[in-house]
Amino acid sequence: MNPAGAPDVVLASTSASRRSLLQGAGVSFTARAAGVDEAAAKAALLGEGLGPRDVADALAELKAVRVRGGEALVIGADQTLDLDGELIDKPESLEEARERLKRLRGRAHKLHAAVVVAQHGQPIWREVQTATLWMRPFSDDFLDAYLAREGEGVLSSVGCYRLEDIGVQLFSRIEGDYFTILGLPMLGLLDLLRRHGVLGI
Repeated sequence: MNPAGAPDVVLASTSASRRSLLQGAGVSFTARAAGVDEAAAKAALLGEGLGPRDVADALAELKAVRVRGGEALVIGADQTLDLDGELIDKPESLEEARERLKRLRGRAHKLHAAVVVAQHGQPIWREVQTATLWMRPFSDDFLDAYLAREGEGVLSSVGCYRLEDIGVQLFSRIEGDYFTILGLPMLGLLDLLRRHGVLGI
């Protein structure tokens, strides 16, 4: 329950990781599916010439304004993987995941995480954070063992890894905010919620 007079908070997502991040930070909220056809929206945005960072920002806004919340603060978020300017989508099979990891191996890629907060159907705040991750040149044997352990769980991540788990072994260097890598930049968002009286000062 939020403090008296503070607006409710709605997460326009059913993402387990984003729910977990907000819960862990002590934010009281409800989660609702945004009902956005992300594949179609992404295709349209790419067709307009937007790059991966701007696609993440636009999709986060679309989710935030799509959920009707009235006075509530509606949080929309999205994350894209940027490989030398190319937007990479989630793999659909373990074989595709294997090829994805081979392509990322020994190279750097960026994760753009966008968060937009809307009220009365209009964006009132936004932030996009970028992290850069260098994947080490791991062996094929390591890749086979990694995929055997993770199984189809890798299909839930665009990069085929969970940094908070064994996926951290894929990397030699990381620059950027941890929450950005998990898909929801938290610090600026928490500051906004404090300014709206949702959290204690």
